[in-house]
Amino acid sequence: MSEHLERAKALAPVFASRAGLWDRERRYPHRNVADLVGAGLMGMSVPGRLGGPDLPLAEILPVVEVIAGACTLTARIVVEGNMGALTAVMAYGTPAQQADWARTVLAGDKPAICITEPGAGSDARAMTTRAVPVAGGWRLTGCKHWITGGGVTQLHLVFAQTDDGIRGFLTRPGPGLTVARLERTMGLCGMPEAELHLNDHFVPDANVLNAGFGDLMAAYNVQRIGAGTIALGVAAEAMNLARDHLLERRQFGQPLADFQGLQWMLADMDTELAAVRLMLMDAAGDMPLPDRTKAARAKLMASETAVRVVDRALQMFGAAGYGDGTPLERMYRDVRMFTIGGGTAQVLRNQIAAHVLARKLPQRAEGFEANVRDGIAAQ
Repeated sequence: MSEHLERAKALAPVFASRAGLWDRERRYPHRNVADLVGAGLMGMSVPGRLGGPDLPLAEILPVVEVIAGACTLTARIVVEGNMGALTAVMAYGTPAQQADWARTVLAGDKPAICITEPGAGSDARAMTTRAVPVAGGWRLTGCKHWITGGGVTQLHLVFAQTDDGIRGFLTRPGPGLTVARLERTMGLCGMPEAELHLNDHFVPDANVLNAGFGDLMAAYNVQRIGAGTIALGVAAEAMNLARDHLLERRQFGQPLADFQGLQWMLADMDTELAAVRLMLMDAAGDMPLPDRTKAARAKLMASETAVRVVDRALQMFGAAGYGDGTPLERMYRDVRMFTIGGGTAQVLRNQIAAHVLARKLPQRAEGFEANVRDGIAAQ
């Protein structure tokens, strides 16, 4: 067992004891973030030359799974503090960009990927945020929606249209970048989901990522594997809770665990989660960046399996699981997001089908700008 995994297991009970608080009060878990920083669980993927441990993805995923079983919200911070936008900057950023992001993430910041807009979700071609070149940099104008961590996060990777296609801009809150409103979500209630307005927001040339949209979205496949691992961790803990309940709860003069119908439900849950874990680890083994089809398969299977497993676990608890404020009730709300965020289950199926059929995405005859065409496959 790696030392980082040992630290995660030591923190898990602490995070589990606080999870209900963040959920009830819809508060960002700053105390948990401080614990993550102290344990070296932020920026685990950061190279040694930049002060990080440079762990491979396959060593980070077990850490994510353990923390997700304790607190979904905190696990999401771990994923975004080790993958996603950070991966893109480490892969394509300049030395100065990499150093800035590494330093900020290691101190506890959770970077935000700013792609989605009110009229552009899975369809990145509909993106209307515009970047116009000016002396010394760019001026960004537009609106981004469902930006995870908006109002808390410092580091932002903003995607915007330019005359040369969609490009990535690294920026922080400042003049012209404001939080317009926060969404009230069903689950993951302590994580702000913001609508960001960019109004002539200046980004210097030094903060433009020198990579095409397709390349940047390829780095996003790492985030998908991380999201799938969060779903796995939540579901695995839900199954553990259900198992313990079956052993302790008695009905008709015997433990619930003696009823074969419930045993079979538990066996199916265990088998499905074991398969998901293998798919995620297989996708994580591709370097330097995961294969996008493997990442899509793994995220699709993980997210939909997790929803089924948590649902079955709640069913095993009956009314005790359905009650407001119980761990399973929170898990049920939290896990539902993972079939939507980071690529909906339907978009992932389109991507997988395009791979099987050897087609470009989207699957239709008319062509469009190459970098958008290639990048949408990772949406």
